[in-house]
Amino acid sequence: MIRSNFLLAILSVVTLAAPWQGALAQSGEPSREEATLITATQVLEELAATPDQKVPDWLMQRAYGVAVVPEVIKGAFFFGGRYGNGVLTVRDATSGQFSNPIFIRLGGGSFGAQIGASSTDVVLVFVTPRSVENFARGQFTLGGDVSVAAGPVGRQSEAAAGKAAEIYSYSRSRGLFAGVALDGTVVAFDRRGNRAFYNDDDVTTSMITRNKVTTHSESARRFIAAVATGTNTSPAPAPAAAAPPPPAAAPTGPASAGDVHTFPMEDSHPGGEPH
Repeated sequence: MIRSNFLLAILSVVTLAAPWQGALAQSGEPSREEATLITATQVLEELAATPDQKVPDWLMQRAYGVAVVPEVIKGAFFFGGRYGNGVLTVRDATSGQFSNPIFIRLGGGSFGAQIGASSTDVVLVFVTPRSVENFARGQFTLGGDVSVAAGPVGRQSEAAAGKAAEIYSYSRSRGLFAGVALDGTVVAFDRRGNRAFYNDDDVTTSMITRNKVTTHSESARRFIAAVATGTNTSPAPAPAAAAPPPPAAAPTGPASAGDVHTFPMEDSHPGGEPH
């Protein structure tokens, strides 16, 4: 009897909870991919508002692609590792426009006497065509398949970048933004994320970059706009030209022998017979 009452109570709770589950499913909560886009956009906008910490303009203007991986979790207990979900956009070499978002995964490990955990935002700037093309295979390793270097920050000169790399990497932790070495980190195509976002089980990197799949996501539009703002190379509008100085007043004295004076022809029909 007690057991029957217990089962009846469980069934009652499940029955009452079902409508709440349906409501939550329809409550408009952003998907994991939408949340990634929103957070990645915030990272770019916050960095743009701090000139002394942002990626230098000259580097962003060279970008063939930009990836943002917000909240990368890094933990260690003698063996360390990092993992995060992010988003990448690739610039079309002809039009200069950035592609729809490509969802990516970032992961890596390390050995050594280390302990602790932290969360950082990671930004990758791809500055060669090959660095972007490598991603068409589905994944690559930073420092292995493609060269990577900790990028310069803020108003540092181009020489401060050190060696010429194909990708420059950055991280932000506790509000501080700096170049970071990510050798050995794997960047991979997030199949689950891209399938869910584009509602296509067979979506690939090339399908996204060639606009074979599209999205009407406002979060995607804002992310692409934030990237484009940082990579804008169009010159600033020229200042309005100053008004020409007024003509000098004609001299009142007699003209010298070498002066030549011209006067406008008062004729409403030039070229015709004079009246």
